[in-house]
Amino acid sequence: MDGLKQALGMEWTIMPAGGNTGDAYVAEKHNKRLFLKRNSSPFLAVLSAEGIVPKLIWTKRMENGDVITAQEWMEGRELKSAEMQDPEVAELLSKIHRSQELLHMLMRLGKKPVTTDDSFAHICSRLSQLEITEFPDVERAIRLLEKLLPLTRNQKQVVCHGDLNHNNLLRSTSGYLYLVDWDNALIADPAQDYSMILKEYIPMEAWQNWLEDCGVAEEENLPARISWYLLYETLAEFCLRRDKSDAAGMQAQLEELRTLNSRITKFILTSSAE
Repeated sequence: MDGLKQALGMEWTIMPAGGNTGDAYVAEKHNKRLFLKRNSSPFLAVLSAEGIVPKLIWTKRMENGDVITAQEWMEGRELKSAEMQDPEVAELLSKIHRSQELLHMLMRLGKKPVTTDDSFAHICSRLSQLEITEFPDVERAIRLLEKLLPLTRNQKQVVCHGDLNHNNLLRSTSGYLYLVDWDNALIADPAQDYSMILKEYIPMEAWQNWLEDCGVAEEENLPARISWYLLYETLAEFCLRRDKSDAAGMQAQLEELRTLNSRITKFILTSSAE
């Protein structure tokens, strides 16, 4: 923190801002505040220019090689879970997925598209040491993933946030909506982002309306693609819980898989009928 004071000025008061990495801080001087972060991605500058995160004020490189970014402090609040259904959230997500500037910057930073074939091979490898016949819901989910895999190929690749939850959506006191915490950003099928919001925040009977708000309801094979990511993410969480020897967590994911396996079949059939 001493290095931060040297970069910013000794008259500033600097406090940890919380978070998982411990690299975020709040700086204050004479009722002026800045949000500081250590070693943010250069991607932040484009996000700021696009109005997706609070305005980037400056970037400084420290003597030890660390890069400090300062953003405008935003007075506001995190969204509540129920607010994730607001059309404005869908509109912001659509803006991000359409942005060529964001896509080009991630590609310049060396990000490669993550394909469903790569992800399928990864999850099969993680499950290879597991006798999946002992877990019928896992076995059924893998069969569904394999069955849906051809329908997920050759899709448009866009910038995906990768960690869409209500804590990362901030509404300023002026009413502007921001999406923060881009550490998990990737290039992938936008259905990956859709699946995260649908699973956690949107009742199944409202899925179609929410996708229409995003302007993507008519995309090719969209129900199958969303279903694929719903299953994949749940299987990945199951593997994580297994690695941690978290029996209760494993059981919770198995119950989630059981629900998804039946829900997805219904979702695909309903969407096909429409």
